[in-house]
Amino acid sequence: MGFNCLKCPGYCCSHSRIAVSEHDIVRLARHFDVTPQKAKERFTYHYKTKEVDEQILRHHKDHIYKSICRFFDRDERRCTVYEARPNVCRKYPYGNKCGYYEFLKFERAHQDDEEYVPDA
Repeated sequence: MGFNCLKCPGYCCSHSRIAVSEHDIVRLARHFDVTPQKAKERFTYHYKTKEVDEQILRHHKDHIYKSICRFFDRDERRCTVYEARPNVCRKYPYGNKCGYYEFLKFERAHQDDEEYVPDA
């Protein structure tokens, strides 16, 4: 693996459209012990354009990024539903390296600060 998610402030969780499937919604519903319909209403919204028709995870405000996934703990910088996370999150970054993590490693070395987070 070419990245370490534990040292990242949650870049992938700040993507504006984190699409979820019906299976993902059922998994989240089980995690929260609610019906799939209640999970869909509470955790997602419908996003539709000419090109896409998706259920998207809701966001909340974040002090590093403008907004971030509603399941992201903004203090601990960790996913609060890791075991129930959607498939898109399980597959990220779709390869052996995360470009954001490479950038973050470079910036932290350049700033000589292991905790440095570039402004979004």
